[in-house]
Amino acid sequence: MSQNAELFERACRSIPGGVNSPVRAFRSVGGTPRFIKRALGPHIWDAEGKQYIDYIGSWGPAILGHAHPEVVRAVQEAATGGLSFGAPTEAEIELAELLIQRLPSMEQVRLVSSGTEATMTAIRLARGATGRNKIIKFEGCYHGHSDSLLVKAGSGLLTLGNPSSAGVPPEFVSHTITLDYNNLPAVQTAFAEHGADIACIIVEPVAGNMNLIKPAAGFLQGLRDLCTQHGSVLIFDEVMTGFRVGPQGVQGLTGIKPDLTTLAKVIGGGMPVGAFGGSAELMRHIAPLGGVYQAGTLSGNPVAVAAGLATLRLIAQPGFYEDLSARTQRLAQGLAERARAAGVPFSADAIGGMFGLYFMPSVPATFAEVSTADTQAFKRFFHAMLDRGVHFAPSAFEAGFVSAAHDDAVLQTTLDHAEAVFKAIKQPA
Repeated sequence: MSQNAELFERACRSIPGGVNSPVRAFRSVGGTPRFIKRALGPHIWDAEGKQYIDYIGSWGPAILGHAHPEVVRAVQEAATGGLSFGAPTEAEIELAELLIQRLPSMEQVRLVSSGTEATMTAIRLARGATGRNKIIKFEGCYHGHSDSLLVKAGSGLLTLGNPSSAGVPPEFVSHTITLDYNNLPAVQTAFAEHGADIACIIVEPVAGNMNLIKPAAGFLQGLRDLCTQHGSVLIFDEVMTGFRVGPQGVQGLTGIKPDLTTLAKVIGGGMPVGAFGGSAELMRHIAPLGGVYQAGTLSGNPVAVAAGLATLRLIAQPGFYEDLSARTQRLAQGLAERARAAGVPFSADAIGGMFGLYFMPSVPATFAEVSTADTQAFKRFFHAMLDRGVHFAPSAFEAGFVSAAHDDAVLQTTLDHAEAVFKAIKQPA
């Protein structure tokens, strides 16, 4: 038995499913997860010492590559002063000021410890500020595992309150309206029927949790217009896209200003940090100023804040995003070209440092479309690439990530391996 298999068997005895987050279990692709020992730059090494090119990047935060020396140094220096205080620090102010400077939609920001906490509280804030109960989310967009967001759509566009997780009472999600991503007419219908009761729309402005799905032309602007018209709060969940697709996230690329923004991943540089922010008028509803309660012992943790500050300062260098985007486009286009040459139904897309791989002839625009991808072909591709030392996300429905450390040699190695793999998994005509 391999060391990875031994560790997984051992983990299953003490940890449910052997993992502390479900996608790590390899359930959708089969096989044994790799237990990671260390990481540096674009590479990770498993418990057996095997090296992989990593396109997960801790699910987005490792935008500079793993263990960037300046980020590590900032963490070490912060740790020598104490790991946690449960009291204010100057570094918290610096991070808040930097986020506000980078994202013009935010006048004030509250730091938390995770993206789930950020989105959960942003929705609570929207409800508290508007005095309304209903929220709109989109199928395939993941906003963390808080109860009111674990909902899937049933039959019909305006189905309410179908929990998609055991342990979530129907009453908790009875005010959640789940619609199709990129279907603006459905949102218009929802507002026509429930507009006076809708507190907010929460949306991944570029979806990354049903693979990479970009917004259709006019979709985000339509959401902005509807929220403005009906007095609802527009929440951009930029936990994944914030500072990953551009220096101001999706809102900077589109020029569309949300009322609230949620952040995590990159702003922590690999450490547990989340944030939500918006106008001072909205944020005044948060305790201790207002009646919407939120608290956290580790919020603004000094070590995590140090990692985030170091990361955000490094990615502000001129040309950083142009270079990152070019690298990611090269990967996506190169994979698509090699699949096409091998006769494999495949497409790819990219934005900033994010990419999507789809075993289907064209890039999907909705959850329903991406659900038709050939998951069996993806499984064969995933394991063949893993055997060759290239680690993609272990799911056909997750976006991938390129870092500044993925240089030309790393990308070329990836494409060379992919060329051989596509030829091996070629589908019958």
